[in-house]
Amino acid sequence: MTSGIRILAVCAIGSAMFAGSAFADTSGKKIAFSNNYAGNSWRQAMLKSYDIVTKKAVADKVVAAADVFTTADKDVPTQAAQIQNLILQGYDAIVINASSPDALNGAVKQACDAGIVVVSFDGIVTEPCAYRVVVDFKAMGTQEVTEMAKFQPKGGNLLEIRGLAGTSIDDAIHAGILEGVKAHPEFKIVSSVTGDWDQTTAQKAVATVLPSLPDVIGVVDQGGDGYGAAQAFAAAGKPRPTIIMGNRQDELQWWKEQKAKDGYKTWSASIAPGVSTLAFWVAQQVLDGNKTIPHDLLVPYLAFTQDNFETELPNIPNGGVASHEYTQAEAIAAIKANMK
Repeated sequence: MTSGIRILAVCAIGSAMFAGSAFADTSGKKIAFSNNYAGNSWRQAMLKSYDIVTKKAVADKVVAAADVFTTADKDVPTQAAQIQNLILQGYDAIVINASSPDALNGAVKQACDAGIVVVSFDGIVTEPCAYRVVVDFKAMGTQEVTEMAKFQPKGGNLLEIRGLAGTSIDDAIHAGILEGVKAHPEFKIVSSVTGDWDQTTAQKAVATVLPSLPDVIGVVDQGGDGYGAAQAFAAAGKPRPTIIMGNRQDELQWWKEQKAKDGYKTWSASIAPGVSTLAFWVAQQVLDGNKTIPHDLLVPYLAFTQDNFETELPNIPNGGVASHEYTQAEAIAAIKANMK
């Protein structure tokens, strides 16, 4: 576990005493996971982490079921219909990675009114009855520009690569980047493209706009875009910019190669895909009768610097993302930490 991942497992030490305290029996409870998108490496890692933890929870009879449902498209109406179907199927809790922060609120309210616990994470919902496992994505976006200023102190033109349109994550990181640029007026965003947090999509989008852009000295993005952006700049014969990374294996491997070649410097940050397992345990704890859980739980994003990214790289599978799966004890400790 890297130093960054230790932060995610906040207050895990000494938490075992809390894990054993149960208020009710959840062995007969069913939890569903409504996921709106699986088309990039982060989402695949998220689903893998969720599968690892929930299969064990079912095998250990902590819960009766932890089924996953991923929509066939990225549309809000499809996910809303999916949630309504899960209500009819009698699930006791629904964990959601939402396609919109507010457009799903009607379906979420229906679930709450039916006595179903709803926990959103990553792509959160704003319906008050739902629980939210929240990362300060806006702060992460602002920090990207702060870090960029260290590598490019004279400033210059930036290319922004946005994520999945309509999601709370995309909106928050974009707002943070704009705030960062306002604080560092030496930078100017000269173009913004949509990359869906996927390196192939990002590469195509960047390649499309590069011929019409002035010289770009930096790329700010949302994760999963860095390697694709690097490939697009190389293919266009453009000077290599400073590209903020998103903890993906292909990005960090490229960073390592560039660092070895000429000392290339950058910064990397993302939410750990295993936050899906924290959302699962929050749902389980609410079902268990834990009344102390706040509706908004703040967890830190995971960042790597010039000094420590190479230590983490061997731990990330090819095509994967730096992550961490939460245990029940770690989840309860994180809940307790948010009560302070």
